[in-house]
Amino acid sequence: MAQKNTMYVEQATETLEKGDIRKNFDDDGRVKRTGTLLTASAHIITAVIGSGVLSLAWAIAQLGWVAGPAVLMAFSFITYFTSTLLADCYRSPDPVTGKRNYTYMDVVRAHLGGVKVQLCGLAQYGNLVGVTIGYTITSSISMVAVKRSNCFHKHGHHVKCSISNYPFMIIFATIQILLSQIPNFHKLSWLSILAAVMSFAYSSIGLGLSIAKVADNGHARTALTGVTVGVDVSASEKVWRTFQAIGDIAFAYAYSTVLIEIQVSQFYRLLLLVFFGLVIFFSVTVH
Repeated sequence: MAQKNTMYVEQATETLEKGDIRKNFDDDGRVKRTGTLLTASAHIITAVIGSGVLSLAWAIAQLGWVAGPAVLMAFSFITYFTSTLLADCYRSPDPVTGKRNYTYMDVVRAHLGGVKVQLCGLAQYGNLVGVTIGYTITSSISMVAVKRSNCFHKHGHHVKCSISNYPFMIIFATIQILLSQIPNFHKLSWLSILAAVMSFAYSSIGLGLSIAKVADNGHARTALTGVTVGVDVSASEKVWRTFQAIGDIAFAYAYSTVLIEIQVSQFYRLLLLVFFGLVIFFSVTVH
């Protein structure tokens, strides 16, 4: 790491000798960061209002008006606390003037060291693999749902309309592999801006559908404890749905992913854009 930083300083010195202005470089010799309030806001919005927000209505319905908001507040505090810790860990040993840590593993190396660096890498990349698999499966399920819906409209609901998910998984995975070759994801600020617009769009759609449902029925049956055992679900289903709802709410809070490595966060944004783009494209072409 010291040798790598030295290389950056040497490169910066050579460039300065050729006449470049010092303000184009950070204090550690790297090219100066170009983030603005707009790009930072876009990153935060797309992290907070991720795809997990679409399941929040269902999650609150399972938990009820007491546990639901309580879990939301608990995870919001956890997100605030962990994000504050990560922001303080960006520089070390001093959080303001210390050396910058550009990756999560750098942070662990600076503050903990030892085998914990390798454990951090395993956890981080394991999380990336899990998220990638999750989006791949979700995208294939969504595209199959669109195709089945059109099949039912065309042939009637008595038709089985059995469709395999595997071709759509392969399509999505192939696109992921190709787009993951793009270098410097952290510089694609337009990607987060576009994703921020999409976040507001699908959140508004979810809100609109909820309002339309209430307006159509004239009332909405709600409960302080969520779905009712013996009426809506069995006791075992209530337990499993409760845990699933808590997991959905936890997944919806992802602000800490923009810290420390914005490149990782941009990869999530790219997955979202590919996911929704494929669903929209496929829904149009199957008509």
